[in-house]
Parts: sequence; structure tokens; C-alpha cells
Amino acid sequence: MVTVAEMKKRLPVDKRSRIKASTVEALHYALNCVKQVQANSEYYKLLMRNGQDGQKDATLCTLEELERVTSEHTLKNTDSFIVVFSLSSGHVLYASEQAPSILCCKRKFLESAKFVELLFHQDVNVFYSHTAQPHLPPWSNSHTAGVLFDCAQVKSFFCRIRGGKDREGEMRYNPFRVTPYQLKVQGAANGGEDEEPCCLALAERIISGYEAPRIPMDKRIFTTTHSPGCVFLEVDERAVPLLGYLPQDLIGTSLLTSIHPEDRPLMLSMHRKVLKYAGQPPFEHSPVRVRCQNGDYITLDTSWSSFINPWSRKVAFIIGPSLVCVSPPQPVHNNGSSGYGSLGSNGSHEHYISVASSSDSNGNLWEDSHQQPVRHQSAAFSGSNAEANMLMSGVFIFYDNR
Repeated sequence: MVTVAEMKKRLPVDKRSRIKASTVEALHYALNCVKQVQANSEYYKLLMRNGQDGQKDATLCTLEELERVTSEHTLKNTDSFIVVFSLSSGHVLYASEQAPSILCCKRKFLESAKFVELLFHQDVNVFYSHTAQPHLPPWSNSHTAGVLFDCAQVKSFFCRIRGGKDREGEMRYNPFRVTPYQLKVQGAANGGEDEEPCCLALAERIISGYEAPRIPMDKRIFTTTHSPGCVFLEVDERAVPLLGYLPQDLIGTSLLTSIHPEDRPLMLSMHRKVLKYAGQPPFEHSPVRVRCQNGDYITLDTSWSSFINPWSRKVAFIIGPSLVCVSPPQPVHNNGSSGYGSLGSNGSHEHYISVASSSDSNGNLWEDSHQQPVRHQSAAFSGSNAEANMLMSGVFIFYDNR
């Protein structure tokens, strides 16, 4: 019964037929989650089988060599750790010295778990899409502690990793930037000579840009792109410490639900102006207040412009480099709850599976995003979504009439 009660608490509001979740609804949602994880795991294994040829060039090293290199790194970076897990089984084969203390767990548990089991369930898709690629950059023994996070050719991603429980006994998840490498580990299985294809992941804790060491005022800049229908298409990774959201939390969701209710008409006016003067140089607009992950608002000063698809001659997306001109009263990362998620207090939402990265642009969204309304996911905005939907309808009508 305790397990069922826990499942009811985690059931998204939009999946309930009434205010209080039923046992059947909770079990059905849990079953769907299990099926999704199983499907992701099968897809992951399929991609890895297809990428066996690329593993021939992977660096071969022993666990002792990994321990020597990573120990130098963790001494200089107290908010980061390194973990090596098998690409075939997913089990953790090695974790750096600081990993147990950062993740608030025992080393014995960590080295017997699958790394994916440590992730917030909504970030599993992002994890698989970045670690199942056949062309993971190879790890090199020449990497030193000072350059582990400075390899520009390595594509990092963001996810939330468990970090112990809060006072109410709920599991907490903290945001990390993860940089994956590909390598082979010798002697990982029972100390033999077999070579195990693995992924070395460097996880760096994300700290609020408004906490020490603070991001300088003139450096609090990030860029987003959204469709003519006010749907996030891309989110600059620089937004993570400034907004508190991870890219996958915002991509595919409505921009209007992030805007302060009093500023939504202003945002709608901006969109109309951008669509009317499509292709014109960037223009300034009145600052708007944007909601952070912890519920506070920051004020953004943004320069707006649009990109026209040369084939369809329609506005493909609207881009806005933003500067934070008014900071939030509290740090943006709300780490005291198990619900560290998108646009809500319980973190329950439904992703567009095809968009998983802050740097993966999806051309299909350019043409399709204005044809179908975005799906709203958050209970926290349930009271204001009606207004957002009305504003979005105005955007659609204006766009279709052009």
C-alpha cells in the first residue's frame, strides 16, 4: 500500500480523472513508465550494436589508470565526479572518490547500480540519446585534470542525478552537466583480460548563477528560439544556471506559460511585430518577466529577430538573445524537492521525444510547430493556462492570416 500511495503522489495532474488519483490510474501510469524505460533500453542496445565498428578505435585502459587520472581531477573540482559504466549492461564499473559524497549514497550501492537508475526519470531519454550514439568522442589517456571540461569537440548534456532525501523522505535530484567519452576497460569483468566497451561520464554540478561564484551582470546572457506559435525550439545551455530549467524542460513547451501573466500581452505584441516585419534587423522591446524553476521571476531585456525559411518563405523561428537585468531574490535551483521538473512543482510533464538537446535543432518543428497547439504540462500553471491558450490562439490567427 505504501508503494501505491507513492505512485499516486507522482501521478501527473493531467493524467487524473479527478482531484484525487485512483489506484488504477496510478498503476496504469507506472506501467507506461516501465514500458518506456524498457523501450529506451532496447533502442539503446540496438544503437550500440550498430556502433560496434566505431568502438575499435576506442582507447583501452585499466581501472587503475582511470583511478590515477580521475583522482587528479576530483582534487581540483569538488562539485564534480567521474563515473564509468558499461555500454552493454549499463552497470557502473568505476566511480571517482567524491561520487558517493556528492550523490549521498554508499560506494557499494553506487558500484552495483546501473547509472540510468540514478537519473530523474524524465531525463532518461536525454541520457540515452547522448550516450547511445556510435560516434561518442574517444577518451584519451593524454587528457589531464585541467582540460577534462575544456574539450570543445565533446558534446555535453544536462540531467538530474539523485542526491539523497529531504526531510520529508522524498528523493532529491540535483542538476549536472554530463560530458561523455567512449573507451574500453580491461579487466572490468572479474579481473580478466576481456575488454569492456564503456562510457566515461564527467558530471559537473550546476550551481545557480546568482550564488557565489556569481556570473557577472554583463555575462548573464542566453539565447532561445521559439516558433511563431510561441513554442520553445532551442534553449542555450547558458540559460541553465540563470533560469534553473534544463533545456529539455522547456523545449516543446509554451513560452507564454513561462512569462508573467501581466507581461503575456506584451509578449504577444512582440510576436505580432516580429511576424509583421519578418526578416528585418533585430529590434529592442520592453523587458518581460520570466519565471524561474523555483517560482521566482527574473526580468529579461531581449533583442528579437526572425529567420525566414528560404523554401517556404515563412517565418521558421524567432530568436531572442536575452540579458538578465533583474535577478531573482532566491537561487534559481530548487533542490529541496523530488519534483525538479519543467514548469511546475511536481515536475510532471510530457516531452516531445524528438527534441532532447539544447543544441539539436529539429527542422521539422520549423514547419509543424505553428500548425498544432502546444501541450501544457504543469499543474502549477493550470489556473493561467486558459489565458495563455487565448493568447496563443491570437498568435495562430495572426500568423494564418498573413
